[in-house]
Amino acid sequence: MSAYWSDFVKTLDPYVPGEQPKQTDLIKLNTNESPFAPSPAVLEAIRQATADQLRLYPSPESDRLRTAVGRYYDLPADHVFPGNGSDEVLAHLFLSLFRHRGQQILFPDISYSFYPVYCRLYDIDYQNVPLADDFSVRLQDYLAVPPESVCAVIFPNPNAPTGIALKRAEIEQLLIQRPQWVIAVDEAYVDFGAESCVPLIKKYKNLVVLQTLSKSRSLAGLRVGFALGQPELLEGLVRVKNSFNSYPVDRLAEAGAIAAFEDQAYFEQTTGEVIATRDALTEALQKLGFVVLPSKANFVFISHPRHDAAQLLAALRANAILVRHFRHPRISSFLRVTIGTKKQCETLIKSLSEIVS
Repeated sequence: MSAYWSDFVKTLDPYVPGEQPKQTDLIKLNTNESPFAPSPAVLEAIRQATADQLRLYPSPESDRLRTAVGRYYDLPADHVFPGNGSDEVLAHLFLSLFRHRGQQILFPDISYSFYPVYCRLYDIDYQNVPLADDFSVRLQDYLAVPPESVCAVIFPNPNAPTGIALKRAEIEQLLIQRPQWVIAVDEAYVDFGAESCVPLIKKYKNLVVLQTLSKSRSLAGLRVGFALGQPELLEGLVRVKNSFNSYPVDRLAEAGAIAAFEDQAYFEQTTGEVIATRDALTEALQKLGFVVLPSKANFVFISHPRHDAAQLLAALRANAILVRHFRHPRISSFLRVTIGTKKQCETLIKSLSEIVS
């Protein structure tokens, strides 16, 4: 801790991402990255964009990308707000829409651990709403909070790290019953079998949906995410962005992201393979005695009644397999396992079979 730090910096408790090891001989199932390479069309688009234009700033509004995303989702371009990964978009969202004096935001007690980090960074009051005993999000519990004390709700759908998804109709009821709240649905994992809320955007002015190209489009290294919502809502994010960095998405990232949305066949092929592998892995884990929460994401959340999660984590690491362990009291017995290739998951099952027996 430096003597030059401000008092505020000393109070921060930063987000800790999953391990990115320097070893290359590990099976990496700990950070929910895609096991597949990006679309060949994406790589070609980035190569073509590596030209003289790199000496110029990119479009401050990422107009081509907004148009491409809007076309994909049948939305006007002004309903799209892109950024350097969905985490940056989330940061702008928290500062522009969630910081209301005298009011708080709500999110699950077991959820994306960046949410409380942003609340502390931006001095936003928040309340954790406990998940049900089966680890599902119960929206009726949010409705039980006095509405005047709340300005917004945010949750991932599917939730992370549990993988459990809500139905769109359930979320629509929250939008209807709390029109004075911003309802933010973080859809980082939606492409692996959950129902997206994007079809509701034209209907509800208080809805914002966040998505990323890091998971289902194999572009975690490119850092592109976006929010979808009605223009008057997104204008708040634009004002924050242009007060911080008016050029958020670079030329190479924009070219790759546009190409990813244009290659629908590759997207359907790779997400389909992840879903099929997830289902096969779930069945194999259950045969080994694991409890596996019902997942609509590119990971599974698992525990074993006879084995400590931290010890399983260490044993897998000794077998050159990385998974993720969270030390939250309610989920300390669980491991989160990213869906890898079919071969990687078979290796995982073989190792776990030896460990638990």
